[in-house]
Amino acid sequence: MSGRVSEILSWYGSDNPGTLTNLSRLLNAGKLAGTGRMVILPVDQGFEHGPARSFGMNPPAYDPHYHFRLAVESGCNAYAAPMGFLEAGARDFAGQIPTILKLNSHDVLNDEKDPLQAIHGSVEDALRLGCVAIGYTIYPGSSNRFDMYDRLRGIIADAKKAGLVAIVWSYPRGSALSKAGETALDVTAYAAHIAAELGAHIIKVKLPTDFLEQPEAKKVYEQEKIPRATLTERVRHVVQATFAGRRIVIFSGGATKGDEGVLDEARAIREGGGFGSIIGRNCFQRPEPQAKKLLAAMMEALK
Repeated sequence: MSGRVSEILSWYGSDNPGTLTNLSRLLNAGKLAGTGRMVILPVDQGFEHGPARSFGMNPPAYDPHYHFRLAVESGCNAYAAPMGFLEAGARDFAGQIPTILKLNSHDVLNDEKDPLQAIHGSVEDALRLGCVAIGYTIYPGSSNRFDMYDRLRGIIADAKKAGLVAIVWSYPRGSALSKAGETALDVTAYAAHIAAELGAHIIKVKLPTDFLEQPEAKKVYEQEKIPRATLTERVRHVVQATFAGRRIVIFSGGATKGDEGVLDEARAIREGGGFGSIIGRNCFQRPEPQAKKLLAAMMEALK
């Protein structure tokens, strides 16, 4: 085991050997094994955005096996998906790549101002499917946020008892926030900190902009001259907000963009001390050869 992986595992001293073993599996898989960085392929967009919007531009991606194969052959650290997609390939790809069961999702059939996710999987399902981790989304900023936090508390407790890693998608959203506020630096750092406080081992947030949403927070950022002009500085601040970097923070790939945009973000994540990227649409919506080429370049940029 590399010194970097040993250092990261030392941050999780309250966890049992099962959880530490599964965290080690994530950090020691794929092309970035042992570096302390990771690239995870998540495919929950079919539920979140609808199948045509997610896969219509690359029809092979309707097949769950396509995503398993893409993650394995590209050398990703893990593959994350809801239960249906995992069940469709778990036996065929057993042992080939660490998997993460996404336990909850939201659809876009109704545009709620304060969204709440549906829970459609369990810790028991994750164990049955051979997963190393569970994933769960919360919406800081939603009027339903406290219900989400409460549900997550119990799920994380169960996951830790079972020796699984808990990964939290912390996405600010709701009537209390402006659209720009959903990716504001102060709000993103706050959302990451909330996920860490709720017991997440790994935290997923969107890359922050330099916008500041909350007036009281803005006063502090400006008074203390907290750097935020560049993406690298903003990544560094979000990592700092998660226990001075003692929790793994990975960043969403976000909306579809060109290759150079993706790679520029990967370099900013590396230079800012981030731990990697969890990138879905920007990979599987490309033809397979292009997706593999992009993932290889991303992994090189993150080293």
